[in-house]
Amino acid sequence: MKKETKILEGIISITSKGTGYVRIDDGTKTPNKDKKDDIEIDSMHLNTALHGDTVEVIIHSKNSKGRIVGEVTKIISRAKNGFSGVLEEENSMFFLKPDDTKMYTDILILKEDLNNAKVGEKVFVEIISWKDSHKAPKGKVVKILGKPGDNNTEMFSIAIERGFVAEFPDAVEAEARAIEKKGITEKDTSGRRDFRDILTFTIDPDDAKDFDDAISYKKISDNEYEIGVHIADVSHYLQTGTELDKEARKRGTSVYLVDRTIPMLPEALSNDLCSLVPNQDRLCMAAVFVVDKNAHVKSEWFGKTVIHSKKRLTYASAEKIINDKNAELHDELFTLNEMAKKLTEERFAKGAISLDQEEVKFVLDENAVPIKVILKERGDSNRLIEEFMLLANKKVAERMSVDDKGKKLKIPLGGVFVYRVHDLPNKEKMESLALMLKGLGYKTTMNKGIIPSAELNKILKDFEHKNEKDTIHKSIIRSMAKAVYSTKNIGHYGLAFEYYTHFTSPIRRYPDVMVHRLLEDNILGKKIDTEKWAEYEKISIKSSEQEKRASDAERTSIKYKQVEYMSSRVGQVFDGIVSGVTEWGLYVEEKETKCEGLIRVRDLGDDFYIFNEKKTELVGQKKKKKYSLGDRIKIKVKNVDSVKKTIDYELV
Repeated sequence: MKKETKILEGIISITSKGTGYVRIDDGTKTPNKDKKDDIEIDSMHLNTALHGDTVEVIIHSKNSKGRIVGEVTKIISRAKNGFSGVLEEENSMFFLKPDDTKMYTDILILKEDLNNAKVGEKVFVEIISWKDSHKAPKGKVVKILGKPGDNNTEMFSIAIERGFVAEFPDAVEAEARAIEKKGITEKDTSGRRDFRDILTFTIDPDDAKDFDDAISYKKISDNEYEIGVHIADVSHYLQTGTELDKEARKRGTSVYLVDRTIPMLPEALSNDLCSLVPNQDRLCMAAVFVVDKNAHVKSEWFGKTVIHSKKRLTYASAEKIINDKNAELHDELFTLNEMAKKLTEERFAKGAISLDQEEVKFVLDENAVPIKVILKERGDSNRLIEEFMLLANKKVAERMSVDDKGKKLKIPLGGVFVYRVHDLPNKEKMESLALMLKGLGYKTTMNKGIIPSAELNKILKDFEHKNEKDTIHKSIIRSMAKAVYSTKNIGHYGLAFEYYTHFTSPIRRYPDVMVHRLLEDNILGKKIDTEKWAEYEKISIKSSEQEKRASDAERTSIKYKQVEYMSSRVGQVFDGIVSGVTEWGLYVEEKETKCEGLIRVRDLGDDFYIFNEKKTELVGQKKKKKYSLGDRIKIKVKNVDSVKKTIDYELV
């Protein structure tokens, strides 16, 4: 009897070498599967599948390493059809060499599909036909981006490659302008809880253009305070079914590139009517808490408010006020800061993980060329805002998931809710992390294949002032699952919250808009039709995908600027820290700017180096010289490739 061929479905990931791996969704709620269970697809059996595509596969067998191998039999849906790159010509044939390293083939473009593009220009090309995997796909130029290496060209390329464009359709802009022109009427403010006479202020970065959260503060007694977290009431303006709402849903998120923002909403809303600017009435959705000095919540209220912000503070100015007893608002900010510290202590006592990463900021000249790279500072004022936003997000999720007696509800109030969930870490990645730590002489304990969160925090604390700090931090983050949006709650592992959502940034995140709508429906006693539950899950999945694309675009823009910064410093010497060790060389981060580059094995000197995987080090066979994670070394910028966005260093 012939064995039945099992057809499976999953999303394919493709390496820069052109090998695919398909992770099969087996229906379990946790993705904590061993990566060795992924089906390996060699380049001959991809059958036109591209990175991120949803595909059907059949299993062939197991290879010599025990890994399951298979073949793609059908493309169910494409992750993307468009690619940016430089238009090239060879033997009177035009083709695109994609910037995307996961795109393993050039795209052929017929003369009639050039759309006036010229050889050497950077363009965006859509695939129009690809049926034979042995031939190059055919494409057409849909947008000329400009001259390669030009800042605007490169930023356009980074954004459009991931599906983001700055321009809004005319109909969307028209709706936004009409809403802006109407402004805030008496009808809009009626029925709202009025906070206009209560001290309210915003704290944001100094270069922030929109302000979607504000804090109100009122002292009730020596031990009780009313603290309001007021969030721009975007859903008041973003009515379902409008062109504005359709466009925001499609975008899912704002994108923050180094030199620009691609907003989810037109500026008429994001920078004006929905922005909680000082000295203007603004409409909000709020979570208002009565708390004691120890930040214990005594009572809570959720609903629509109208506010009038008295002050627009930056993180830097708020920091000065906290530390200056004579400053205006010192008592208020100092009290809030002490409460925030208590909230932080409580989170970590319950198992939250410290995953704050160092971030870089670029000082750009008038042509957007980076002239300086600095590290963003995180002070008490950053954490103050963060803790009260976390509190609001957590309490909104609890409100929709727990009854008045504290009993968990089987179905969220109103029938459906959108959570921000974070699964347990991947066990295979945790094993790799434990192995790396062992190589650094740090032995860890495992519980059901996972390093306990308390131990991870201890590791981060122990390495705080060591060279390996950043590398350890990044390795821990890489071992974590990605937080996503879902109507199915599994809790938030990293924050150690049983219930969590995103309520605090509806100007820049569409899931927050959905949460506002669901909360308002609940307050009004409305039930969500069961047929809409699936739609909310569909939007949650789409929003998670858009968030991932936006994050990738942001990282790529940072990498581009780091490469651009180093391109004018070829031959210069810097202090570096080894951030990665592989068989092909050392990855090194320049100490001040975090510009990461590669020292290839062949450039390590007059010795033959072998990679010791167990200890994560390269060892010279003659002189026994070792290079390990965290080693401080002197480096010289050898070469910079602005197209591939790579930096090559060499030892000094």
